[in-house]
Amino acid sequence: MKRFSVERVLLTLLAPVLALAAAFVITSVVLIATGKDPFTAFWVMFDYGTKSDSQVFILNKATTYYLAGLAVAIGFRMNLFNIGVDGQYRLAAFFAAAVGGALELPVLVHIPLIILVAMLVGAMWASIAALLKVYRGVSEVISTIMLNSLATSFIGYLLVEDRLAVLHKDTNSVSTQPLPESGQFFSFDMGADGEIWGFILVSVLAGIGFWFLLGRTRFGFDLRAVGRSEEAAKASGVGVKRMVITSMALSGAVAGLTGLPLLLNDSHQFTSNFPTGIGFTGIAIALLGRNNPVGIAFAALLWGFLERGGNRLEFHDYDKEIVGVMQGVIVLCVVIAYELVRRYSLKSQQRMVGAELAAAGPDAGPGGEGPGDGGEGPDDGDGPTGAGPNTPDSPEKKEVPA
Repeated sequence: MKRFSVERVLLTLLAPVLALAAAFVITSVVLIATGKDPFTAFWVMFDYGTKSDSQVFILNKATTYYLAGLAVAIGFRMNLFNIGVDGQYRLAAFFAAAVGGALELPVLVHIPLIILVAMLVGAMWASIAALLKVYRGVSEVISTIMLNSLATSFIGYLLVEDRLAVLHKDTNSVSTQPLPESGQFFSFDMGADGEIWGFILVSVLAGIGFWFLLGRTRFGFDLRAVGRSEEAAKASGVGVKRMVITSMALSGAVAGLTGLPLLLNDSHQFTSNFPTGIGFTGIAIALLGRNNPVGIAFAALLWGFLERGGNRLEFHDYDKEIVGVMQGVIVLCVVIAYELVRRYSLKSQQRMVGAELAAAGPDAGPGGEGPGDGGEGPDDGDGPTGAGPNTPDSPEKKEVPA
């Protein structure tokens, strides 16, 4: 059992390590092909990314990316592909900013109200895709992509003067009413290095809640059961339709938190240039982190580090876009590495079963207690490492339309 546990941990760590190593090798080849020195580029990124002010930047970026990764991972655990996190968090941030800027309340009421509005809006927007899937058989991949576009148009319609926005004549820009001081979240002052957003504590609580809800409750068990096999879940009395709607709503609620670190700790208003694309970054982070809250945290920190280090490359005659190439290669390598590790783990488990059957002798037959009775293999997806590709809890088994 001890050998099995050690092997399982090693296999869990092997896939992301292989993916990162392959990504750096491929990126090095790309740099060499363009006449650049890869070792200098990596050293510049490492040196700049480890400075104290860069660490503050990385933590703030990772706070947002972590929440996006959690939102995507909830759907993945249910075998649902929530592509709509980007639209959900932007729409949630917009309405949270509009409500928060229009009210004057005590701090202990104002901030929780803003958070509640964001989570409700995100959950309601995600529930549209869930209802279409349950009652009309519409793929959540298609519906959430369309809802992203619809959310952008909806925000553009409302973010005009005389509706839910105000015009700043000095800059000729529009935004929601700025949040009063009672609606602004606290930060940790790091002196000359800047401020660490206090919303990082909320993201930590969200990660703990993710771990407890999906790993230690009946709801989490039912959610994973439906993701593995809807027919088996129905036979055991689980309401599949209810679980699909609930999990998508929960994913949308966490997505609603994604834009709040920037809103409550930095901009304090929603403008037309509110960042986009964070939801799609969350997909990559959830994949790299294997849908596990700890793994997602490391993946979010890595993404923040790459972005910070990439900002310095331009000053050393490197193209900043090389960071985008590296991130894309990491995602591709993650899928390949997880598949290789999955195949290896299956073969390893088969060899172990064969060896134990051979050791048991010819009397060990189907009626006896074989080594596989009731055991869980290293790729069952229910362990602390979360779900990997091509397991029932992960999205690789879903056929996504081109």
